[in-house]
Amino acid sequence: MRWLALYLRSRRAPAALVVAVLGAVLMWGLWSVFSNSREVGVQMVILTVLLLVAALTATLSGPDDALEKTAALRWPPRRAAHLLVALLVVVVPLLVTLATGARFGPAGLVVRDAAGLLGLTALGAATIGTARAWFLPLGWTLGAVLFPHSDQLIGRILTWQAQAPASVAAGLTAGLLAAAGLMAYARGVPAATTAASP
Repeated sequence: MRWLALYLRSRRAPAALVVAVLGAVLMWGLWSVFSNSREVGVQMVILTVLLLVAALTATLSGPDDALEKTAALRWPPRRAAHLLVALLVVVVPLLVTLATGARFGPAGLVVRDAAGLLGLTALGAATIGTARAWFLPLGWTLGAVLFPHSDQLIGRILTWQAQAPASVAAGLTAGLLAAAGLMAYARGVPAATTAASP
């Protein structure tokens, strides 16, 4: 149990969890106060998922991830578990709102976008470093929300975040990103992270 507490503290997980939950509550409160509709707009659902994923990005690395290479622990299962817990942190608060007056849904959209965006962020953390891992998810999602295309297959793939939950192309794209991010992050330490000089 002591290892888990030290791990969570080194990854800034408690602060990230607070920011993610407060972000979900804030978005829920804004919709509850300023909208007459119980169903939250799709664009706001997508951007809220993006906000929660961004809040958890800092937990994908520690102060010196190179130390993980020297540890006797098996890190791939721990990193995979880390991403799965992050997925729950994003999905659960939004799915809880389905029983309230401001519903962030549909559930399929929330789960698909959370899995895809977390996978994309983890892929970024494993290749270009945690500090820049949120760049691609942010830019890609904003483009998809502002210019959604559903008429051609390539458009459904490129704007997968904004597609209907039943879209097979969007689901496959999100699934591939989630799987690639999970494998890349679980297999290696995040890139470009070094210990601070004394």
